[in-house]
Amino acid sequence: MERKQFQLGDVVQMKKAHPCGTNEMEIIRMGMDIRVRCLGCQHSVLIPRAKFESKMKKVLRTAPKPEGDAPEA
Repeated sequence: MERKQFQLGDVVQMKKAHPCGTNEMEIIRMGMDIRVRCLGCQHSVLIPRAKFESKMKKVLRTAPKPEGDAPEA
């Protein structure tokens, strides 16, 4: 099975909803663990990467690319 692609700042949909009722989370920290912030109540949760990858359904919105990183022509 192919690994899911996600990056810092992405808004993802989880398989189960947060207790506040929404299942949309924003990735705010990445490493061995992933910290996500609920977009409904702003609560943040730290989840081990393997568990996060199994609980994530899909990426809803990707993070905007910074303007300053574009190479000059």
